[in-house]
Amino acid sequence: MSSEFFDVHKIPINGTLDLHGFQPSETKEIVEEYLNVCYDEYITQGRIIHGKGIGTQQSIVHSVLKNHPKVTNFFLGDQNSGGWGSTSFKLILRSINQKCE
Repeated sequence: MSSEFFDVHKIPINGTLDLHGFQPSETKEIVEEYLNVCYDEYITQGRIIHGKGIGTQQSIVHSVLKNHPKVTNFFLGDQNSGGWGSTSFKLILRSINQKCE
């Protein structure tokens, strides 16, 4: 999957990814690619809205965030950012002179 995927599906690259409308089978790949695109666009923090449900999406999101090399921290949202239906993340800082990987 490449950044063109987000253009085709009209997912804005603004630091917030809403997974409503996506199947759990799509979640891992979407989240990984979204984090990479955020990094490429110098977006160093954001949130992923996975919903409250039974926790399937949240588990997948947390697994991706835990293992992604560009993620420095993540935590469940608070009252102002969607509560436990969202997870906030922080990415490593990218130098402006650094080439896209």
